[in-house]
Amino acid sequence: MLKGKTALVTGSTSGIGLGIAKALAAQGANIVLNGFGDVQGPTAEVAALGVQVAYHGADMSKPAEIEAMMQFAAERFGRVDILVNNAGIQHVARIENFPVERWDAIIAINLSSAFHATRLALPAMKAANWGRIINVASVHGLVASAEKSAYVTAKHGVVGLTKVTALENATTGVTCNAICPGWVLTPLVQKQVDAKAAALGLSDAEASSLLLGEKEPSQQFTTPEELGALAVFFCSAAGNNVRGVAWNMDGGWTAQ
Repeated sequence: MLKGKTALVTGSTSGIGLGIAKALAAQGANIVLNGFGDVQGPTAEVAALGVQVAYHGADMSKPAEIEAMMQFAAERFGRVDILVNNAGIQHVARIENFPVERWDAIIAINLSSAFHATRLALPAMKAANWGRIINVASVHGLVASAEKSAYVTAKHGVVGLTKVTALENATTGVTCNAICPGWVLTPLVQKQVDAKAAALGLSDAEASSLLLGEKEPSQQFTTPEELGALAVFFCSAAGNNVRGVAWNMDGGWTAQ
């Protein structure tokens, strides 16, 4: 379905981003990966799906590096047809104790990077009259939780950016939508499970169940594969007139 297209997925060397990259690759899209940590493993996983894969290690808190990444993708593949803004970090603290530098980093990586990548991707998408911008927001783009002020603020901002991007391009072949997952067992969430287990003397399974029970009625984690399937839907012909939505996959979290 996506043969000949190129998808750039930020924060895609693990977790949600890698799941989405693999789902798009399975549909034939060439992939530009971005992120830290192990690069060879994820690159090999995506390449095994029979597509071309490139990697750029841009620090998503730095606009100049984002510009370099977008230029790299254009030079390598012609243009970015599908942009998935997924890069994100987290820090948990009450507002009065929240480190200013952590606030700045979360806003930069979780929100501002999506703006910079979007503004750079749009001209070529509009020229081709086809493009898909998919912002990985969060259930925290729709509702709040205590001690996550920066993350909730950034993710609400991502949902707002999604709507504006969709409206500004509503008469074109470029769409923009957001995915809002609940708990997904990524390295980021595993840290919260580990912290809960350590604090309360629980096993990993017990801590996971407690974490899910606080928010998610389904009592199960959403998977990167499920999120990838939704991204593929947004890129399909069936998604041509899906514009500006914040689509929650949260096990009933926001239905309460």
